[in-house]
Amino acid sequence: MLAAGASLSLQMRLGEVENVERAEGFDIGLRVFLGKRQAIVSTTDADPRGFAGLAERAVAMARAVPEDPFGGLPDRVPALADLPLDMDDGVEPDVARLTERARRAEDAARAIAGVTNSEGAEAGWSRTVIALAASNGFAGTYTRSGHSLSVTALAGQGTGMERDYDYASATHLSDLDDPETLGRNAGERAVRRLNPIRPPTARLSVVYDPRVAGSILGHLVGAANGASVARGTSFLRERMGTQVMAKGLTLRDDPTRPRGPRSRPFDAEGMPTAPLAIVEDGVLNHWLLDWRAARQLGLASNGRASRSVGGTPSPSTTNLWLEPGTLSPEALMSDIAEGLYVTEMIGSSINGLTGDYSRGASGFMIRGGQLAEPFSGVTIAGNLLEMFLNITPASDLRFRRGTDSPTLRIEGLTMAGA
Repeated sequence: MLAAGASLSLQMRLGEVENVERAEGFDIGLRVFLGKRQAIVSTTDADPRGFAGLAERAVAMARAVPEDPFGGLPDRVPALADLPLDMDDGVEPDVARLTERARRAEDAARAIAGVTNSEGAEAGWSRTVIALAASNGFAGTYTRSGHSLSVTALAGQGTGMERDYDYASATHLSDLDDPETLGRNAGERAVRRLNPIRPPTARLSVVYDPRVAGSILGHLVGAANGASVARGTSFLRERMGTQVMAKGLTLRDDPTRPRGPRSRPFDAEGMPTAPLAIVEDGVLNHWLLDWRAARQLGLASNGRASRSVGGTPSPSTTNLWLEPGTLSPEALMSDIAEGLYVTEMIGSSINGLTGDYSRGASGFMIRGGQLAEPFSGVTIAGNLLEMFLNITPASDLRFRRGTDSPTLRIEGLTMAGA
C-alpha cells in the first residue's frame, strides 16, 4: 500500500498569522503472508534500492508470529466499477488564499457583540494518492483532495468566559461553507453560552444538535463492527435481523457518494465498494465486515476494510448518515415542557457489552418547546439499546462530515445535575 500526498495549513489569531505549515509525505506499507502468519512493515524511503531489505524484514517478522486462522487475502478479486466519485477538484490554494479565508472567518466571529477574544481560525488543504496492489491480482489507485476551515470564539471575561466554534470540510473548495457564516456561527454560539446554569437531576427528553448527534450513530456502528461481534464484545451481537432503532429509520453507509469525504472505489483489501443500509426500517441488516471478521462469522466481506499504511485492515464506516425525518428541529422540540438541547459532549463512558451510556454535556435548556438559558456541568445517562429505539430525527440532514446526522430527539434519558 502506498499513500503519498501534500498538505498546507495556516493558523491565524487576532488578525495575525501564527503558523504556516506545508508537509509532503510518501509512505509504503508491505503486508506479507506465510501461510496463516502475517506481518506488516512500512517505510517513508521512496528509494527502490531499499525495497528488497524491506521485504526481507517483513518475511522474517512473519516467521516469528503465531498463526491467525482467519487471516489472508480476499477469497476473490471482483472487477472495479468506474464510479464517478469526483474526489479531487485540482485546486491547490496558496498561502495568500488560506490567509484570506482564515481572516474572513475570524473577523466575522470577532464582530459579534459580546465576543471578547479569539482562539483563532485555521484554514487547510490536502491532496492524497492511495494505491494498493496484491499478489492475488488486484491493483487500484485513487486521489482525494480536501479543504477545511475552522474558527473558535471566546465571549465574556475572566472565569465567566465561554468558547464555541464552527468547522467545515469538503473535498471540493466550491462546497466549503462561507467563512463569514462559520465566523458568525462561532461568535453567536459563544455569546449565547454565557452564564450557564446547572439544572437539577431529572429524567427528560434530550435533543442532540447535528454536530454532536453523529456520536450516537458512532456508538451504533461501533457495536455493529464485525470485529467486535466476532470477539463477543458487542451489545448488538445477538441482534441481527431484529428491531434496534425506531421503525421507519434507516442508517446508511455509502462509499460511492460523489464528493464524499470518505468515498473510495475500493477498500483496504481491494474489495469494490457499494452502498449499505446497515439499519433499514429500524431493523439491523448488516455487520461492517473486512475479510478477517467475515471469516470468523462465516460470512463474506462487504468492502468495509480500512487500514493505515503500517497497520492491519479492520472494519469501519465511510460516508455514514441517518435518513432525515419530516419535522423541522423547531417542531421536533415544540411539545417538550422541559428538556435539554445538547451542543457539546465531554468525556465518554460506554460499556460495549451492555450498551450503558454516560457522557458529560452542555448546551441549552428547552422550556415550553423553545431554547432557553445555557447549561453545563451535567451528565446524561441511559442505555444505548433503549436510546436507539427512542430516536426521532428532524428534517435538517446536511452532509458536512464523514458521519452526518439530522437533529435527534431521544426520550427518557437521565440527567445528573445539581
